[in-house]
Amino acid sequence: MKHLKYSVVIVGSGIAGIYAAIKMQKEVNLPDGLLIVTKSRLIESNSKYAQGGMVCVMPENKLDSCTLHIEDTLKAGAGLSDIEAAEFVSKNSARVVNELQKFGVDFDRDENNKLKFTKEAAHSVNRILHAGGDATGFCIENALVKYLSSLKDIDIYEETLAVELLTDSSNVNRGLIIFNNEKNEYEVIETPIVILATGGIGQLYSYTTNPDITTGDGIALAYRAGAVVKDMEFVQFHPTAFSLGNNGTMFLITEALRGEGAKLVDKNGKTFMEKYDSRLELAPRDIVTRAIFNEMSQTGANNVFLNAKNISEEKFEKRFPTIFATCKEYNINPSKDYIPVSPSAHYFMGGIKTKINGTTSIKGLYSIGEAGCTGLHGANRLASNSILECAVTAFELVELLKSSNIQNNFSEDEQLLKIIDIYQNESVVCKDGIDSKFIELKNLMWNNVGIIRNKQKLESAKQQIDCLKKHFGYQYKCPDKEHYEFRNMLIIASIIVDFALNREESRGAHYREDFPQTNINAKSQEFSKYSLMKEGIL
Repeated sequence: MKHLKYSVVIVGSGIAGIYAAIKMQKEVNLPDGLLIVTKSRLIESNSKYAQGGMVCVMPENKLDSCTLHIEDTLKAGAGLSDIEAAEFVSKNSARVVNELQKFGVDFDRDENNKLKFTKEAAHSVNRILHAGGDATGFCIENALVKYLSSLKDIDIYEETLAVELLTDSSNVNRGLIIFNNEKNEYEVIETPIVILATGGIGQLYSYTTNPDITTGDGIALAYRAGAVVKDMEFVQFHPTAFSLGNNGTMFLITEALRGEGAKLVDKNGKTFMEKYDSRLELAPRDIVTRAIFNEMSQTGANNVFLNAKNISEEKFEKRFPTIFATCKEYNINPSKDYIPVSPSAHYFMGGIKTKINGTTSIKGLYSIGEAGCTGLHGANRLASNSILECAVTAFELVELLKSSNIQNNFSEDEQLLKIIDIYQNESVVCKDGIDSKFIELKNLMWNNVGIIRNKQKLESAKQQIDCLKKHFGYQYKCPDKEHYEFRNMLIIASIIVDFALNREESRGAHYREDFPQTNINAKSQEFSKYSLMKEGIL
């Protein structure tokens, strides 16, 4: 099995990973070079599908301030957001937006060529930047990938999956093992710094806005290596995904549409949000999601609708070109017809416990973006804070590494040699088809560990996941990419259930119908596979 050396390896090619790679190549001394590993193609990531926008507190936006943004973030986080993280991210938002523009990101501007700020749910003022109308994630990702292609000395492995982190007996990162699915080949990468920027876990659920690649790989790898994970019970379900023509992965209908005045209605055109929250359609996502879920449950309907008839066809097509095109595919004219929508798994507030600079509990292992948990989002992410967090954590990680003396001192202790030997010499046979097991797990998570939870459903899920683990059988080396993804999904599903069972209250995106009240004394949860402590620090 081939052994290669790099100063830094970034796993994942979304906004966090690509932005970090660009800055690192320009600002950090990398004697053994930089490698990006992505299990799909470079441009394919969860970031690409982010429609809504990016929060930014800019000095020219006189109605806004960091104080207001921090307050909105903390309110949405339902009492579990890390105040220091919220302050740092907000105060550095203008800094990263200015640099993103230097790297070719073209945010939307008004007729006077000034940055255009819009409003989304739970924000007190207009502060959301967009690009390409409703294609912000794609535009940022595309600009960064284009800029990256102009740089030298960055190696890129596509269609390659990181399958094992190599930590020595002192719990220090020494590298990773990667698997090229197309060539069916393994390689050992010796590196003192691994950065996990692998995104979220949406594919654990039957209905999600996330692409097929979001199977929680980075979080599972870190957990297997002994890293501390945090807030794993908090899965955000977006209230409005397009409910026609989906096969599990659903097209997002950004809440910016509700910010422009669209109303949620039933099949008769009657509004219903007034029954649930005084903020109506612009209430936090968890409230709107449960309201829609309740309406669907009561009526037996598969969806509700968005009434955007207040927006002219010309304005709609200009402001929301991606949504407009999708609606037209299904013969829906949003200025005349209702848009069918229903909730869908969207964003993960939990993940690998990190500081704002990506530092984890394992020396030499870092995580940025959705895979990491800085505590910024608490129990419920404020809309459009995600891309901002990706950029700020990437920025701060590079600031940390600028002052580091990066030396590759790979030491093959007994623990490392044992793991490498498994992947080099062990033979594995594909026992059976894995597709049906994916469907079984996703349905189980949607039905038992979804929008509305209770002890009975969670304990049933735990038993069924344990059964799936037993029959799966692969602990280390697997036959192919799909089996590695399923291994990772089983790990993440199990941890989410454990966290959800332990939180006997309702807070943010975690709703227990058997514990509907919020316990003001409850704190964040965190643990590693080595330390099964369920009590964390707020």
